[in-house]
Amino acid sequence: MPIIVRLDVVLALRKVRSKELAADIGITEANLSLLKSGKVKGIRFATLEAICERLQCQPGDLLDYQPDNQRSPND
Repeated sequence: MPIIVRLDVVLALRKVRSKELAADIGITEANLSLLKSGKVKGIRFATLEAICERLQCQPGDLLDYQPDNQRSPND
């Protein structure tokens, strides 16, 4: 998939644990884990807004676009 989720990177930079973020924005840890791994087909704008507000970041900090032909074999 050409959309790369970088939520784990932003969490590490902000020193916020997944469990804490999930509780703060009102989603389950399981759903947050799926989002972090990129195994979701979509995200509600309200959820994205809550994540950005809590982590003080922009959506572009969390999501990256890499066309399939530009991805490394390990992605």
